[in-house]
Amino acid sequence: MGQTSTVLYNGKLRTTAKHIRSGADIITDAPIDNNGKGEAFSPTDLVATALASCLITIMGIKADSMSLDITGAHADIEKVMASGPRRIDEIVIKVTMPDRPFSAKDQKVLENVARTCPVALTLHPDTTQTINFVWSS
Repeated sequence: MGQTSTVLYNGKLRTTAKHIRSGADIITDAPIDNNGKGEAFSPTDLVATALASCLITIMGIKADSMSLDITGAHADIEKVMASGPRRIDEIVIKVTMPDRPFSAKDQKVLENVARTCPVALTLHPDTTQTINFVWSS
């Protein structure tokens, strides 16, 4: 399969992650509440955001196979930290779907695939995943 990415420590609690295949970069900073600048995503922000990105991507794959268009779907993400040890305690995601006539069956299928995306299945069971869907029609 090959190497996925590299991470360079830039100093002052900042890193640059490089995606090998595309060359795209992501900068991370430690959060303000953990001695950082908070000027970019923190590593735990990326985990929470990865969950939302994964579930929307998997919904898109399933929607395509069902001849549905979910373009415009978006997610609002909240990460809740715990201490002792410091870790992500809960990820709260609100997925707002575009205003289209999705049937009740379509909604159920898409919600199910979202909740079983690879990132969701990878996260530790102690990390609560609160995922809510807003369907306009």
